[in-house]
Amino acid sequence: MAAAPRLSGECRTIEAALRGKVGRAIADYRMIDDGDLVMVCLSGGKDSYTLLDMLLALQRRAPVRFELVAVNLDQKQPGFPRETLPEYLEALGVPYRIVEEDTYSVVTRVIDIGKTYCGLCSRLRRGILYRVATELGANRIALGHHRDDIVETLFLNMFYGASLKAMPPKLRSDDRRHVVIRPLAYCAEPDLARYAELREFPIIPCDLCGSQENLKRAEIKAMLAGWERSDPGRTERLFRSLQNVSPSHLADADLHDFGNL
Repeated sequence: MAAAPRLSGECRTIEAALRGKVGRAIADYRMIDDGDLVMVCLSGGKDSYTLLDMLLALQRRAPVRFELVAVNLDQKQPGFPRETLPEYLEALGVPYRIVEEDTYSVVTRVIDIGKTYCGLCSRLRRGILYRVATELGANRIALGHHRDDIVETLFLNMFYGASLKAMPPKLRSDDRRHVVIRPLAYCAEPDLARYAELREFPIIPCDLCGSQENLKRAEIKAMLAGWERSDPGRTERLFRSLQNVSPSHLADADLHDFGNL
């Protein structure tokens, strides 16, 4: 495996902070155990590059031994730079697999122009990644969702789905065969963006959903950004509220026995 790159002072500071948060999230939710094979889903975006970087750093330091394999799903979007990720991963010495599935044609054929592609795209992608994890024998699937993604999902579900749920840091799939982990759960998006900028990761933009305007997630992101400007720390407090739930002070009769009070 290639040696770790020399980092600037600012980059080392951010790297240490991110690594600490990732290590704490892994420990808090017991995301990785001794002997695990972790499939790291690498999209080519800032978050997944940082996820891989953090897990490689922890692999060198962690008290448990675990293996990593990077997996990228080439969805056949026009203009996708096919050599970028293989060249990057080979330079790192990281085992990897590139999976070619033309989900782009499926999504653009099924979804009307102007509608959001993300829902169908994510479902197709999830099914493929579950299949690949089984083929590789990976017992953990690591995704690059961060703290801000989790908080945004909370509000998306409340505003548009009438449900109080977000993205859990650790999740067992419906068929019970796969465990999904989100090691960046404690990491703020601005820190990830700055770290990716300083590391000069070869970012691959998503031209499918990223090109669509007025997405509901973008609206939620703008709302949270406005709150953060007027009240710094609010996003972190919102995230911590997900770790401090009182079912008796909500209204779900399946979670709390209101009838027999």
